[in-house]
Amino acid sequence: MDLEKQPQKPVAPLEPGAPSRASDALRASDADRDRIADILRDALAEGRLDPEEHSERIDRVYRAKTVGELQPIVQDLPAVPAEKTSETYAYGPEAEGEAGENLVAVFSSSVRKGRWRVGRRTNAFALFGNIELDLTQALFEQRTTVINATSVFGNVEVRVPENITLRGNGNGIFGNFEVSTLEAANPDAPVVIVNGYSVFGNVEARPKRGHRVSDLQDRLRKYLG
Repeated sequence: MDLEKQPQKPVAPLEPGAPSRASDALRASDADRDRIADILRDALAEGRLDPEEHSERIDRVYRAKTVGELQPIVQDLPAVPAEKTSETYAYGPEAEGEAGENLVAVFSSSVRKGRWRVGRRTNAFALFGNIELDLTQALFEQRTTVINATSVFGNVEVRVPENITLRGNGNGIFGNFEVSTLEAANPDAPVVIVNGYSVFGNVEARPKRGHRVSDLQDRLRKYLG
């Protein structure tokens, strides 16, 4: 018995001037994702996105498989100016066995902020006290900085520029240990790792809106010169 052929549905022609969808199907590269992430970070700093929206969109960026999945994430945001994508970093030689800096606050407070050199390792211990580590204007002489933070009935706060990588690992025992993780668009950007724990206390690390690390090589030259 002859089978009756069903007519094929015609393919709708592209509208005049419509962009080709071929590029949308391309697999996204790390550079593609970093470019979109940089746009989102600037939008957060400028107040175009709130932290919750920024976090949700960043998650979508790093789940995206194709270029077509990336573009809608920033379609309502302005592109990043060219000068913001040219950050350069230069670090001095890392000194092996360098002793870490110790900050202790016992029924007192200790503050590190402004223009200061950040060593490879900083140990912060607060007992019924408060420690503030502000790295937004600091000079990073090495790519990776480790902060060991311990709080017992105290408080340790770490603030970093918004365009570095921030990671952490710790626990709160009847207390709070919170690190707002970041992944810098530039793979050479400084990395700050916050480890430790709090007991009936608070350890918190997060970026400071509007503060960015720019040309570290120039800053180091001026500082050391």
